[in-house]
Amino acid sequence: MTEVVEYDAVVVGSGFGGSINAFHLSEAGKSVLVLERGRRYPMGSFPRVVTDVDRVFWRYPKHPESRGLYDVRTFSGLGTVVASGVGGGSLVYANIHIRPDSVVFDDPRWPKGFDRSALDPFYDRVAARLEVAPVPPELALPKRDAFRAAANALGKPAFDPDQAVAWKKAHGEGRTACQLCAQCEFGCQLGAKNTLDFNYLAAAERRNARVQTGAVVTHVEPAFGKYRVHYVDADSGRSLSVVGRRVVLSAGTLGTNEILLRSRDAAGTLPKLSAMLGYGYSGNGDFLGSIQNSRADLDPSHGPDVTTVIRFFDRRPGFTMAAPTFSAGVMEVLASLGQPEPEWLRPLSGLLWPEVARALPPLFGRGVFSKPLRARAPNAGHPRHMTNLFAIGQDNAGGRIVFEKDRIDVKWNYADENRELIERMTDSMRAVADSYGGSFAPLVTWEAFRRIISVHSLGGCRIAESPERGVVSTTGEVFGYPGLYVADGSVVPTSIGFHPAMTIAAIAERIADDVVHSFGAAG
Repeated sequence: MTEVVEYDAVVVGSGFGGSINAFHLSEAGKSVLVLERGRRYPMGSFPRVVTDVDRVFWRYPKHPESRGLYDVRTFSGLGTVVASGVGGGSLVYANIHIRPDSVVFDDPRWPKGFDRSALDPFYDRVAARLEVAPVPPELALPKRDAFRAAANALGKPAFDPDQAVAWKKAHGEGRTACQLCAQCEFGCQLGAKNTLDFNYLAAAERRNARVQTGAVVTHVEPAFGKYRVHYVDADSGRSLSVVGRRVVLSAGTLGTNEILLRSRDAAGTLPKLSAMLGYGYSGNGDFLGSIQNSRADLDPSHGPDVTTVIRFFDRRPGFTMAAPTFSAGVMEVLASLGQPEPEWLRPLSGLLWPEVARALPPLFGRGVFSKPLRARAPNAGHPRHMTNLFAIGQDNAGGRIVFEKDRIDVKWNYADENRELIERMTDSMRAVADSYGGSFAPLVTWEAFRRIISVHSLGGCRIAESPERGVVSTTGEVFGYPGLYVADGSVVPTSIGFHPAMTIAAIAERIADDVVHSFGAAG
């Protein structure tokens, strides 16, 4: 049988943007190929042995055998964590689905027609497909009670957000309802999470969409009114390509920007891309800290990772805050690390920061963080009296993704450009810690290097009304290249200040309509 080398649509990536577009295109009867660099993770297959570096971390191509779940990178301006696998970020996110407050869309960087009311029908679609619902209120969860009490003490509104989780009734196919084991962000072994491989993508495959794993896309080139997508087969190392009448780039913010920058600046195949490519990167204000030695037993490993969110949107820059916690073993390790104060590293931060990413996997491999420390660290306490704090805010989206030395980098003086936001976040975290009767400290990478770690990369291919303001049109089509689309977090034109998955998915739903309709327009 001859291998098909041309499809109606080639979709790059299987996260929210890719899975949603693959579903709607296949539903419309189009032949669809999804190229995904990562592997499939059936229930029970997520890595749990932290010393198994090659299954935990994605370090390809420098380490060809290291094609794990988490891609951890340090750039000049910040660090990032993204997922690699069939289902993309849905495999390891905290299940949170929030429709941002209307005020978020008042930012002039959003094009006309992109506001809360215009997106609500698409939010509705996502909510129905993923069957989202908040944590059942009748569950006894001490960590939720403590966080809500802190919100009351601060006079701030708190709510339990919708989550893509089966709380009480299993979805079948061997899946179970949520067991409240706080392993959401490490991959749900039980199938209680409504990850994309169970719904959008599964439905696309039932309609004969093909998902090809181990496909690392390098660049895209026009091909006589269509597009040729070039990729490397990670198993064999062979360079291959496939042609699509439509191509949808949904490789995540970092992946899509890299593909387009490589296409323009290295391969030279897309020279007409907007000069705005790479501009407007946002880390969505992600800021991490911890509380140690809470007066109350929080029972942090009982429940989902996140139960409740506090709003701090009374003035700009606004932000939200959650208190994620994890399984007992992970909390024991985190509690044992304490809250060091590494100010002495700051004079050397410019030299040491680039070494952080390459050092992390070997450290895990040697087991440094695979078990609690024996020596007592500063402020280290009992893991049942510890919680993490995670703020998500309206940063200035002032980062720029560039392509240098065959890789991307993010240039951004984050600390100076977002000083007010950081001060508001840290002050609020200290106030929450006071309510808990515990001690607070930011994540060590902030204390030592003045760098945040973002798990919510956005921007670089901003959606806009003209190529002078962004990279893609309001239909998601790349300016100057009809039939080439982008549908992922890279099109979001600024920070959101809320968990972004729901908004990324809603925009992808909207773009998918236009991609499908473009076939009719083309005849």
